Amino acid sequence: MKKIVQFVKESYAELRKVIWPGRDDVISSVKVVLISTVIVALALWLVDMLLLFGIRVMF
Repeated sequence: MKKIVQFVKESYAELRKVIWPGRDDVISSVKVVLISTVIVALALWLVDMLLLFGIRVMF
């Protein structure tokens, strides 16, 4: 039981050292993720359309 209590205390102490991101940092990170997701989705859609076109031309 001592080890569990010690683990919880040490974990809490480590969490207090963490520098949590501010609101502006979180918002900018979300923007980057959303824009990246849209770009990758468009690229995959383009590849899909090109492959579909290629298959239709062959058959």
